[in-house]
Amino acid sequence: MKKLLVIALLMLSGGILQAQNFAFGPRAGLSQTKISLEKGNFTPGDAEVGYHVGVFARLGGAGLYVQPEILYTQTSGTFIFNGPTPGGNSSFNAEFNRLDIPVMVGFKLFKILRLQAGPIASIDINSKLKDAVNVVQEIDFKSSTLGYQAGIGVDVGNLYLDAKYEGGLSSVTDNIGDFETDQRINQWVFSVGFKLF
Repeated sequence: MKKLLVIALLMLSGGILQAQNFAFGPRAGLSQTKISLEKGNFTPGDAEVGYHVGVFARLGGAGLYVQPEILYTQTSGTFIFNGPTPGGNSSFNAEFNRLDIPVMVGFKLFKILRLQAGPIASIDINSKLKDAVNVVQEIDFKSSTLGYQAGIGVDVGNLYLDAKYEGGLSSVTDNIGDFETDQRINQWVFSVGFKLF
């Protein structure tokens, strides 16, 4: 399935790359993150605000485009363990520091509105898990994960505004201490890009 997705994206981008339109510039924004915990006795906490900063490129023509991005992202999320607590505390905060590489494929409507969707690869840089008294807990975060993003965008001159939803296709960790879990990042992403050229 992953190979088919990559082949389809390469074929689509190959056709789009023949067009003349190109944009490049910085991008930054905020996210609202909530951790999904599908296994074990874990309850997710409230959504928390994070940020991202990086660069983007856009290639396209005839209303279609491909927009790869490279972003440093800092997000976090809280959750509660309902049971005998690993490490003696029931409240935990996960801090994710990662390199995100989304590749959006989209099309324009009415020259300013855009619809887009695509995969996102995330590479762990230095993620941490802390308990209620800020003691770092041992946890094996995966070195990389896959997800998807989908949303809308608006172009106003050289400003590119985007609102996207991101869902995790793979978990960031399979266990917390001796307890099995399926911990995934789900978030709303709001960002602004500025076209330099």
